[in-house]
Amino acid sequence: MPSKKPARDSVYPQPSDTAAVNPHNAKTTDLAPDTVDASGAYMNTNQGVRISDDENSLKAGSRGPSLLEDFILREKITHFDHERIPERVVHARGSAAHGVFKVYQSQAAITSAAFLQHPEEETPVFVRFSTVAGSRGSTDLARDVRGFAVKFYTQEGNFDLVGNNMPVFFIQDAIKFPDLIHAVKPEPDNEIPQAASAHDTFWDFISLMPESTHMVMWLMSDRAIPRSYRMMEGFGVHTFRFVNAEGVSSFVKFHWKPLLGVHSVAWDEAQNISGKDPDYHRRDLWNAIESGNFPEWELGIQVVPEADEHKFEFDLLDPTKIIPEELVPVQRIGKLTLNRNPDNFFAETEQVAFHVGHIVPGIDFTNDPLLQGRLFSYTDTQLIRLGGPNFHEIPINRPVVPVYNNQRDGYMRQTINKGKTSYSPNSLGGGCPFMAGKMQGGFTSYPERIEAHKIRERSRSFFDHFSQAKLFYNSQSEPEKNHIIDAFSFELGKVQAVPVRERMLRLLAEVDSGLAAQVAYALRLHIPKNSEEPLNKSIPADADPAAYQPEHKESSLPLSAALSMANTIKETIQTRQVAVLAADGVDGKALNTVKKALLAAGAVVEVIAPRQGYVLAENDEHIPVDKSFLTGASVFYDAVYVPGGVNSVATLAAHADAVHFLNEAFKHCKAIAADAAAQQVLEATYFYKKLPEDNTEETVLRCGVAVHDKPAKLADLFILAIAQHRFWEREVPRKVPA
Repeated sequence: MPSKKPARDSVYPQPSDTAAVNPHNAKTTDLAPDTVDASGAYMNTNQGVRISDDENSLKAGSRGPSLLEDFILREKITHFDHERIPERVVHARGSAAHGVFKVYQSQAAITSAAFLQHPEEETPVFVRFSTVAGSRGSTDLARDVRGFAVKFYTQEGNFDLVGNNMPVFFIQDAIKFPDLIHAVKPEPDNEIPQAASAHDTFWDFISLMPESTHMVMWLMSDRAIPRSYRMMEGFGVHTFRFVNAEGVSSFVKFHWKPLLGVHSVAWDEAQNISGKDPDYHRRDLWNAIESGNFPEWELGIQVVPEADEHKFEFDLLDPTKIIPEELVPVQRIGKLTLNRNPDNFFAETEQVAFHVGHIVPGIDFTNDPLLQGRLFSYTDTQLIRLGGPNFHEIPINRPVVPVYNNQRDGYMRQTINKGKTSYSPNSLGGGCPFMAGKMQGGFTSYPERIEAHKIRERSRSFFDHFSQAKLFYNSQSEPEKNHIIDAFSFELGKVQAVPVRERMLRLLAEVDSGLAAQVAYALRLHIPKNSEEPLNKSIPADADPAAYQPEHKESSLPLSAALSMANTIKETIQTRQVAVLAADGVDGKALNTVKKALLAAGAVVEVIAPRQGYVLAENDEHIPVDKSFLTGASVFYDAVYVPGGVNSVATLAAHADAVHFLNEAFKHCKAIAADAAAQQVLEATYFYKKLPEDNTEETVLRCGVAVHDKPAKLADLFILAIAQHRFWEREVPRKVPA
């Protein structure tokens, strides 16, 4: 007789016991034992082993490499990497393009990497840009970090430079990465909000992790809302090694410098764009390449001789720190050009697999504990996302050189290997494939000397969490500082838990008292005084909390010019989008004169009118219309021009959408130009009375509005204004409704 199935009550908690855990939820009794409140429980592994330290990975010494035997790190990262299928867990929303890279001159003195040796050779690349937190269907304009990943198809194999548009990161140790992403992703009880950090769980985590302070300063700055992918910097984040042919090692930081400068949009503008065109950045990149306006960046490196590893006020291995360019200048050694859009979004952009561990001879790793964890995580991620161990055979991931090894079979295998042998050493296969020694171009790890105890600990050189956050804030222009204040006020204003807000105010006070005071004013809170409660919650369970508190250091640099976007390139209007507002009766001669000058300077010009099709000029010329006021919006453009023409001017002055278009452009600090004959349109706006009476070049460059009775001169003034990108000083009065 078959055994009787045990009663539920005999193996699961009694309903009364479960209800006691959460007496306010009657469904708890039905869901036991799956619904368990973790209050009072000890953290353990999936096998039930209690964890003594969930804050630090196991290393060979406090500054040494992470160890593969760390089963707690491996289980945590593995579980995290497999949480989403098939979408990427992070960087899910992306856009990509093909291109080429050329080095300016040989870098043989510092690295043996072949693709950095010959200026006459081009290296094919595939570059993917992305947002981090949102899903594939989220908006391009979220306040977020942007991914900037470059796959070099070199003659020595693939090298992946996997970076972001910000040079630092939130955490110092990879074991905290799952916690960070869990905190910033939509909250698990209601899956809200999408692609946003403005909610309780993110700021709860950040407020307990002082090491994140520097990164959140970047996240709350204009860097988090770039004008386009083509106008943002990229960084390798980590400190890597260069190794030359003689085996001499140097530390290196990677930078991508856009030739169009580093520019952003206003936060209000970003929110509007998200509603009107959530594909804004994706469309911008695609259109630029299709039109032949190929995006370009220069590859920059900061090189530190190994002997100088410990000469700085910060630790080179700390991923929450930069090397200020005043201390180690960025050398621009080559140029990246994107010149071809993908043929198939899924086959290329979605299936491309980047990996920080894909390096070539001449490039090697350091003991950065965040980098060490990523070396494991990326492979593990691709195994689940792309179906198995053969993701390298997907066309977009294949190297340009033949692959010979003894790996066989597995899901989605495409290579048909011939012969009997799939092992080494062998004699039946003639000993092939042979191992390549260093002299044959084989990869050889840098023989770094390591003698240390196995330990879960942070180096004390990682305990300075505020000096570079202060340096960043102090280096910003006044408009940029105002944007940071507004960003913190907005984000923390979305946080419901008052203690979380107060903890963040305490951290901000460590950066700048004025910053903290203005955010506190917006939240109607007081900045908490220092208490006995430690700032840092990321400490081992058995450690002395006092020993793990942040060190209060000051940077010897008062500021760093490279950290402010105000100091970027402002000498070109290449690819800038200019809207021309027109209606029937427009002065076609003036319109064409200004348009011709803008096009010659590299701008993209579109005519916006009350109706689509065309507008009829004063001379009966049919001028094509690109968009109507219904399908176009000021947030899609960098500047606005209003030509004259009696009937056109009268129509636009009475057209609510046209007036709103100009008001909104002014609110977002954009360049505006108008023929003197179009003054009636300007008079209908809210900002007309704010304009200076004179219209000299100096005035235009101060206020960003040009008015002139000669179209050719107006075009010259307008081009100078557009090149400035934005006139952020307009924001101070904040009295222009739109």
